[in-house]
Amino acid sequence: MSSFFPQDIIIKKRDGGALTRDEITFFARGVADGSFADYQATALLMAIFWRGMTPQETAWLTDAMLHSGEVIDLRDLPGAKVDKHSTGGVGDKVSLILAPLAAACGLKVPMMSGRGLGHTGGTLDKLEAIPGFRVQLTVPEFRAILQQTGLAMIGQTPQVVPADRKLYSLRDVTGTVECIPLICASIMSKKLAEGIDSLVLDVKFGRGAFMKRKEDALALARAMVETGRAAGKPVRAQLTAMNQPLGRAAGHTLEVIESIECLKGRGPADLMAVTFALTGHMLILGGLARDLAEAQLKMDAAIADGSALQKFRAMCTAQGGDARVVDDYTILPTAKIRVAIKAPAGATGFVSEVDALKCGHAIMALGGGRAAVTDKIDHAVGLADLIKLGEPVAPGTLLCTLHANDEARAARAEALVREAIRFSPTPPAPEALLQELIE
Repeated sequence: MSSFFPQDIIIKKRDGGALTRDEITFFARGVADGSFADYQATALLMAIFWRGMTPQETAWLTDAMLHSGEVIDLRDLPGAKVDKHSTGGVGDKVSLILAPLAAACGLKVPMMSGRGLGHTGGTLDKLEAIPGFRVQLTVPEFRAILQQTGLAMIGQTPQVVPADRKLYSLRDVTGTVECIPLICASIMSKKLAEGIDSLVLDVKFGRGAFMKRKEDALALARAMVETGRAAGKPVRAQLTAMNQPLGRAAGHTLEVIESIECLKGRGPADLMAVTFALTGHMLILGGLARDLAEAQLKMDAAIADGSALQKFRAMCTAQGGDARVVDDYTILPTAKIRVAIKAPAGATGFVSEVDALKCGHAIMALGGGRAAVTDKIDHAVGLADLIKLGEPVAPGTLLCTLHANDEARAARAEALVREAIRFSPTPPAPEALLQELIE
């Protein structure tokens, strides 16, 4: 029987003290098995929110959450097991391209992903736009598909990191989401539970990202790299800007289509730049490339010879999805209404702003996002043909095409898109998409 009492741990952190490993383990186990009451867990989360955690405390919390449930062991599978995680943003469909691309280059990619909430989309929701695609797999199914195809993209199983599932839901309703140690422990415990050898992180900042300020994104990136090191796993974190949507499509079906187009060698430049950078770092950590230049040659070859696209097909088939979508996009959910949004009569010059957050809100207005985890989403709706920062504009220039299933929703979304896109007589100063790399 433990000698700790929840209230003593709460008071210690409330007063600015550093918790011991045993105290943190007691907390994580108590949350997982229910012996730590919700109101007590919430009190400690709020104390951590205000007082913070040292890197050592964060590493201990990650480890305790990791071992609150099953840790998948993939050591018997040959090949390097490398995953990627993004902190999320509007139009971020990189995982759908990166996983088959990395697998085609020789890595094993065990990817446990999440669902979208608010203005950011989730990988699982995008995959479920493909008819029949199963994301809720058992661990034996996950292992078998990973061995068979080299990649598997699934949702978190009930047995993996149960402490995180409880703490995540409590953070969401108690105003303690934006706490770097808690974000770090949440992300890293789930990723380390996959049985990976190493990890690449895409930490986004800007209007369409969870982290609005670059300095906060940098602090989170450093915390996750340090936590990975403490767990004995090499981690790299790439900071990327998210002030405009990534690619030219946002919305589940539309992002699946754009991802397949990328695997066919027809992807937008910004989306491919992020995908190539993150996949390249995966290949380096997995020992399959010495540097990004060698990794680029391998990735170019995998797209050119069709092997990356074939990995996508194989994953679809293995997880119950209709692989015919690769050749026939009409199999995907399709919106009934298309609205071409064009530049107004006075518009001249260049696009100076495409506000990613407002574009995300437009997708929510169409029914393609969630305000709560239990909300149902419309996979068919979204934005396509989206104009990009710095592109020339004149009256009648197509700004984007709305895909909608309801006229009133389409009208609300159009108003948001028009607010999101601004013009100027001269091109805006370019912003680097790929910024600091934390190793």
